[in-house]
Amino acid sequence: MFFFAYNILSLFLLVPVVLFNIYRSIKLGWPLATAERFGLVPQRKLAAIAGRPVIWLHAVSVGEIIAARPLLKALRLRYPEHALVVSNTTETGKATAGGFSEIDLCLYFPFDFLPAVRAIIGAVKPQIIIIMETEIWPNFSREAARNGIPLVLANGRISDRSFNRYLFFSWFFRPALRCFSSVCMQSAVGKERIIAIGANHQTVRVTGNLKNDIPTRQVTEEERSSLRRQYSIPEQCCILTAGSTRDGEEQFVISTYRELSAEICDLFLVLVPRHPARVGEIAALLSDAGIRYRRRTALSDAEPMRRGDVLLVDTVGEMMNLYALADLAYVGGSLVPVGGHNLLEPASVGVPSVFGPHMGNFREIEELVLRYGAGIQVLDQEELTAACRNLITSADLRRILGQNGLKLLRDNGGATGRHMEALAGYL
Repeated sequence: MFFFAYNILSLFLLVPVVLFNIYRSIKLGWPLATAERFGLVPQRKLAAIAGRPVIWLHAVSVGEIIAARPLLKALRLRYPEHALVVSNTTETGKATAGGFSEIDLCLYFPFDFLPAVRAIIGAVKPQIIIIMETEIWPNFSREAARNGIPLVLANGRISDRSFNRYLFFSWFFRPALRCFSSVCMQSAVGKERIIAIGANHQTVRVTGNLKNDIPTRQVTEEERSSLRRQYSIPEQCCILTAGSTRDGEEQFVISTYRELSAEICDLFLVLVPRHPARVGEIAALLSDAGIRYRRRTALSDAEPMRRGDVLLVDTVGEMMNLYALADLAYVGGSLVPVGGHNLLEPASVGVPSVFGPHMGNFREIEELVLRYGAGIQVLDQEELTAACRNLITSADLRRILGQNGLKLLRDNGGATGRHMEALAGYL
């Protein structure tokens, strides 16, 4: 009865959903991809996976596909004869996935409209489907189960902020959750929450956080110098990379940079908004503040940047390089109530981080970073300035926090192996 009612409702919602998708695509400058969202995948694309068993992994956007990278590498290594298909919902996620050599085919995830779901599952013909984190769609889940395709939730999490909402709508999520063959949660708290929402307790296990399995490396001075030259950044300066910043917090970062630049002459800011489509409004903020900047796409070897400038990044897929060349990092989405971003990205290259109080989407990682002393949490722009000042003026403090971050990742890995154990029975 639930699925019947859901599909009747989806008929009425189809036109508004499609119109919203078109509006958002135009606003953000994304390809419409409407045909693919209806499950119509061109045969020329499907040729890349023809004749091979298929593992399909779905990751909504950038954060999820980066978290999936260790798992994708492990799948490629253990099952070389399989084709790896990745679907995304956002263009930034798809662009990031397109840079991963392990992946054979990148697609857009379909609308949860029954004909679209049936069309794309019939076209891809997966042996198994892996859903990253908490993407639960009734028709997609049911069609996978109806076709006998194992459906696995990987790296599952239910944040503090969203748990009550999921619980309130448990009547909606329970039928879809019951279609999952295995549910792999990041923590024991997540396990309890997903069972409360409606998952079968016999299918749920704790496998840890794949984000803890980010490959670590100590960036050498030679590599850092090479990266700085690649981005036309002066070598003899202290670089603050502000990564994945969100609407409302760039002004905090810019104010901090202006204040510290007046005190410290060899400072340089790399500003990386989470959504490149917002670069225009951030450029206006920099101009209003009287700060010279250059967009990533406008860099030129003939005209290197100067100390006190800002590199404004209007591309995707370069975040790890931009952390690796830095001396310290601010991790965005945390001074505004967005839920934060992944603190382990700078930690994995030995770079200390500063972050705000709004880390609800990364609560376990936040606790680990604070416990290991790999970063500094601040409450507002004044504390952000003070924390950055302390790190900029003390190479020893930066080194200690950076080494603590590398130790954190060495001590808390292993989630990839536990996920592979969960998947092995289906492959």
